[in-house]
Order: sequence, then C-alpha cells, then structure tokens
Amino acid sequence: MRTKTTAVLLLLTALFYSSLAQVTDAEGKLKAQSADTLKGWKKGGVIGFNLAQTSLTNWAAGGEKSVSINGMFSVFANYKSEKDAWDNSLDIGYGVLNQGDNDEFRKTDDKIDLLSKYGRKAYKNFYYAALFNAKTQMTRGYNYANDGTKAKISNIFAPAYFVAALGMDYKPNAYLSVFAAPITGKVTLVNDESLSNAGAFGVDPGDKSKSEFGGYIRMIYSRNDFTQAILKNVTFTTKLDLFSNYLEDPQNIVVNWETLIALKVNKYINVNLMTHLIYDNNVLFDIDNNNDGTVDKKVAKVQFKEIFGVGLSYKF
Repeated sequence: MRTKTTAVLLLLTALFYSSLAQVTDAEGKLKAQSADTLKGWKKGGVIGFNLAQTSLTNWAAGGEKSVSINGMFSVFANYKSEKDAWDNSLDIGYGVLNQGDNDEFRKTDDKIDLLSKYGRKAYKNFYYAALFNAKTQMTRGYNYANDGTKAKISNIFAPAYFVAALGMDYKPNAYLSVFAAPITGKVTLVNDESLSNAGAFGVDPGDKSKSEFGGYIRMIYSRNDFTQAILKNVTFTTKLDLFSNYLEDPQNIVVNWETLIALKVNKYINVNLMTHLIYDNNVLFDIDNNNDGTVDKKVAKVQFKEIFGVGLSYKF
C-alpha cells in the first residue's frame, strides 16, 4: 500500500511541475487578451457519474459480484475587476459499493466542500484577502469488522470543519493561487453525541466543538487548456491546505491535499483519477498489536483515498 501511494504521489507531483513549466507561456497568452475578457463574472460547473459492475456465474477462479456507483457535482462563480477578485466554489461527492451477497451498500466517498475567498488588489499580483471554508459529509460512516459488525465513526457535521482566515493571496495568472494567512480561526464540530463522548476528531470527551487559532496556507492550481499534445484533453486540479495551531503543538501541521486528473474521451465521457491525502494529528486510529480486540494505543496516520473511474460527465 505504501509503495502504491508513493507511486501515485510521484505521478501527481510530476504532472504538477510539468504544468508549472507552461506558466510563462500562459502568462503571455493572458497578456495578449483584452482586459474585458478577464473581468466580470465567470461561472461554470461539472456533473459526473461513474458506474462499475461485476457479475459472476459458476466462475471457477473465484471472486465476488459487485456494484459501485460514484457521483460528483462541482460548481464555481468567480468575479474579477481591476481591483477585486472574488472566488466561490462548491464541491460535492458521494459513492457507494455493494460487494458479494451483502445487501448493504457501503460508503466509499462522501464530501461537501464550500469555499469563498475575496481579495482586494494590493500590488501587482498580490491581494489582501479573506477566506471562508466549510467541509463536512452527508451520511454516517462505519468501521466494518471481520465478524460482520460495524461501529459508527462519523456522521453529518461529525466532523465538520470551518476555517476563517485573513492574509495575502498571490495570483500570478489564471491558473495558480497561493493564499497565506497568519491570522486563522478553525472550528471542528462533532455534532453527534456518541462521537463527542468518545472524544472523536480531537474534541474533548463530551464537547461537540474544538476551536483553534493558527496559520493557514492554501495553494490551488487548476488548468484545462494545455498546449502539449499529450495533455491536450486533460484537466488537472490540485488543492493543498496546511494549518498549524499556534496554541497547541504548532509543529503538527494538518495536511489536506486533493487532486483531480480528468481525461476527456469525447463530449460526455471522461476518465477520472481523484486522490485525497489527509494527515491530522487529532484524528487517531486504534492499534491492536495482539489482535485480541484490545486497543493497545491510538496513533495518527496518513489517510489516503483514490477513486478511479470511467463515466459520464457534463460541463456547463
């Protein structure tokens, strides 16, 4: 698993730096455009749907039947004038899997991510900026044991993360944004009694929220107009969030990195690779060294999710 994760991260990093190599060419094209084409509202979005199904009848090699469904909805509305820049986006994703003779569909993806960032031009490509970000999920999540039992480990607004930040935004072109905020408030909400009583997601047992104050960096690179032949039909978006709590263990950086690579086959069919890496020192996993059902300790781990699919998509 570690080798596979490392390979995927290296691939994404290589593509990211390949994209950055074209920034100079992109800036030249942007300068050639009239100012009017870059001002005003720019709106759009995409709806995607992936379906995978396996059916086996008298299959000697073994295996299990399965059905997998994933959907995504992403919209944005951005405004730009000579002095102002206002970016708004909403990303929603949900996926389920049914495998074998189990009648239950199990969740494979679930997210709601709302972002709003306003900037006032300070100097050249730098903006004074304020950001608000909210993240949560729609349904319960479970940890499934080998004996068929399950334990609830998440729920709607459990967790939910709210970030409000003030800082500077560097936007050298239409593709890249680097927002650095030395003044940031972060609230983690666990609006589920059993999870809050267990102290899940870093809250004190019995509390339903945790407040933090620290520094925040958010980097976004998104492009769908590559000129190289090999990348002609590729859309590439990567978002990296870093947060440090000044008041408690500031060396423990919370990392949230999402990447989407979409290859357009035709007007409606896309091949998508989505990855999501998280490291949060407040999210602990049970360690059972003796496999006897006893929790020996709790540790933080790198969380990694990969979704690869072929399906239908529509841009608007």
